[in-house]
Amino acid sequence: MATLGKGFRDQFDWPLFVAVASIALIGVTNLYSATSAARASLSELYIQQIYWLTLGAGIAVLIAAIDYRHFERFGWVAYGIGVVLLILVFLLAPEIRGSQRWIRIGSFSLQPSETMKVFLIIALAKHLHNDPKTEGRTLRDLVLPGLILGVPMLLILRQPDLGTALMCAFIFVSIMMLTNLKWRSLTTLVGTFVASAPLIWLFGLEDYQRERFINYWGMLSGENPDILGDGWHTYQSMVAIGSGGVLGKGFMQGTQNQHQFLPDQHTDFPFPVWAEEQGFLGVLVLLGLYVFLILWGLKIASSAKDRFGAVIAVGVSAFFFWHTVINMGMVCGLLPVVGVTMPLFSYGGSSVLTSMSCLGLLMNVSIRRFSF
Repeated sequence: MATLGKGFRDQFDWPLFVAVASIALIGVTNLYSATSAARASLSELYIQQIYWLTLGAGIAVLIAAIDYRHFERFGWVAYGIGVVLLILVFLLAPEIRGSQRWIRIGSFSLQPSETMKVFLIIALAKHLHNDPKTEGRTLRDLVLPGLILGVPMLLILRQPDLGTALMCAFIFVSIMMLTNLKWRSLTTLVGTFVASAPLIWLFGLEDYQRERFINYWGMLSGENPDILGDGWHTYQSMVAIGSGGVLGKGFMQGTQNQHQFLPDQHTDFPFPVWAEEQGFLGVLVLLGLYVFLILWGLKIASSAKDRFGAVIAVGVSAFFFWHTVINMGMVCGLLPVVGVTMPLFSYGGSSVLTSMSCLGLLMNVSIRRFSF
């Protein structure tokens, strides 16, 4: 308890806290504008978001208060719970718009694929902590971590939820880049993926997912983009972003948002609302906060006192990096729409709680980098 008191009093990571609080505050303000012209059922989502952020902050404090070495001891248990929850999705979750993703617990909907990201980071950190190999790793060394990724990823793809599955894969790749993988092994992995791409296209994707990629290519090449069908989201998003100019149209003055041309403006597409209303300068402020958060996470990783803490910090940094890059890429038309939220900025209980849990882990590593 003495270490805990000292950690929170003297080693509290204020730069991390300020960056997170700033993003969350901007997100709630933007959500208020994004839903101001929506139907009554959406108009008070910003209040629910505040509730989620408050609950998430409590969870983050609890996670930060427990020495992260305890999470290493129970890493496999946490991973197992995550996999069980993913299996329960197929037994308990109702089908919504062709997918099964949410388990209803009273008035709360839990999305196990979101929480699995946290468990995956902890499991990979535990594996690398227990296998402190320093020489170049071969493909054989990737078998166990590949299984750690593969089991939940296949379950998530079966829901189907391509965006979350890709996020897990990108977090995995980011963490495994730390393992000094031999170039020959890396080349073999890339070659295998390229060779299997046709099979993934034919048998690994749902019809609507293939349509999204086809439409994305049409938008990118300018050849017959379906802007009234599958391309509607991206097209309206690009219009909103482009019309913001340098200074933006002003708070709650964005026409694409207020006239409700932007679909899913509170979940997957909140960034175009911000870009239209706050302009290029507002975008720079928001991106600057995310860049700082990611780089600060890597700084924490570099100063961690053990490999488990370092991998946790890298995994959390990768979580925020890939979420931000993929969400911005798809709303700007640079990537296909795969349903990835912008952390702490998009509305969603599971998304907010997952982001705050990750930040609790990052704060945990930060405040204890001086304690042992």
